[in-house]
Amino acid sequence: MNTSRPPKNTISNNITLKERFDALRNLPAFFKLVWQTSRWMTVVNAILRIARSATPLGLLYVGKLIIDQVVTISHSQVKDMTYLWQLVGLEFALALLTDALSRAITLMDSLLGDLFSNHTSVKIMQHAATLDLDQFEDSVFYDKLERARQQTVGRTILLSQVMSQVQDLITMGFLAFGLMTFNPWLIVLLLIAIIPAFLGESYFNDRSYALTRGQTPERRELDYIRYLGASDETAKEVKIFDLSGFIITRFKQLSSKFYDDNKRLTIKRSLWGTFLPCWVV
Repeated sequence: MNTSRPPKNTISNNITLKERFDALRNLPAFFKLVWQTSRWMTVVNAILRIARSATPLGLLYVGKLIIDQVVTISHSQVKDMTYLWQLVGLEFALALLTDALSRAITLMDSLLGDLFSNHTSVKIMQHAATLDLDQFEDSVFYDKLERARQQTVGRTILLSQVMSQVQDLITMGFLAFGLMTFNPWLIVLLLIAIIPAFLGESYFNDRSYALTRGQTPERRELDYIRYLGASDETAKEVKIFDLSGFIITRFKQLSSKFYDDNKRLTIKRSLWGTFLPCWVV
């Protein structure tokens, strides 16, 4: 197989907001794959997330009723605590329900994510079976196939993140409805609080994808070096030609580079993630 390094993939750093929203056009195809993986698990996951999205509004409303009842009791001659304790019990039940729904969602995400990873892996292997051998000799095409293969491992995380973002949008819808009922002007504050965080997450998601995409040839080399240095099939040649020092040094160089790149991006993401909420407040 041709191991020559392909031209480095480049992604523009100046991605417009329109291009970010255009990327959302891939979501229908993504959810179609999820639906094909397991219909009943997808439906159950959606129902659980909708129910979980409504619980914050329910907790806020019950909390309001508790405060109103406390104020009423404080100005009343008859101190009847029955209704107040009923509200406290209802809030406690909602808190338990919220925790139960979160655990159920985590379980469904894990199971559905594993099935989705297996489903996409089968589709990639089926597609690879239809390719000609000369296509595998093309390093650029092989990098694309390698990225698709590597991404199947992280599909569980991707699925959970996408579904969580959809859940957050539904939660925002419930909260927006509650705010409109109480005071429509609070919607403006809600948007001010959400937009900076949304832009920050979009930017760093794009940077994370660009970093992973650009590292594909080097990661393929890293996997190959790891195989050479610790395989019984190559041990004889490595000892004869005394390649262990070169292999170990090259592995350290590549792994350190990946670590430094990922560390810089993670630190920036953490700092901006901390700064944006403080700025909004």
